[in-house]
Amino acid sequence: MSSPSERARLDPYTAQAEDKHITPLEKIKDLCTIIKAAKTGMLVTRNAEGNLHSRAMNPVNTLGEEQLNLVFLANNVTAKFEEIENDSHVNVSFFDSSTTSWVSYAGRARVSQDRDLIHKNWSKSVTGYIGNLKDGVHTGDEHDPRVSVIEVVPDEIRYWFTEKGAVPRTVQVAAGAVTGKATSPGKLHTITKEEVRLTLVLRDMRD
Repeated sequence: MSSPSERARLDPYTAQAEDKHITPLEKIKDLCTIIKAAKTGMLVTRNAEGNLHSRAMNPVNTLGEEQLNLVFLANNVTAKFEEIENDSHVNVSFFDSSTTSWVSYAGRARVSQDRDLIHKNWSKSVTGYIGNLKDGVHTGDEHDPRVSVIEVVPDEIRYWFTEKGAVPRTVQVAAGAVTGKATSPGKLHTITKEEVRLTLVLRDMRD
């Protein structure tokens, strides 16, 4: 394995992009900006054979300095629930095509039928995905037994963030190609496990 200095020499793009002079709250602000713009994430799970499967999912909760967990509502008879039961480790990624900023969550998924959480985050759009089966039970509303919560608890969150427009980014990268000097038109940050725990402390202090 390369030393940190050798890795920085061989990967100048990442070395330039990494910014350690930023506070946890500033990171969370950037994170929320990207996810709000992207709206839809890709939830990746692993099945019993080791195959990775991804699907588009929209978080139903609002993120902030006291909440970094992602909450999804979904039909619990779908394959993703079996895969989470097999291996709770998941990844959720977001991409803002207007800026090329992205987010990658690495964490664990918790499944529940917490009715308070379902009620709090319920949207009628969920009915469009699960349907009303007209059997008096599977009604497609928040009381439908198929509706479950997938809550992704992050171990680490990495994101790349830029506020530059498409033209400045293109010019900067093109200049780097001409000069042979690697360039990064954005900043790469990591919200560590310790920083994730900080949000829980802040939430507990408010409660």
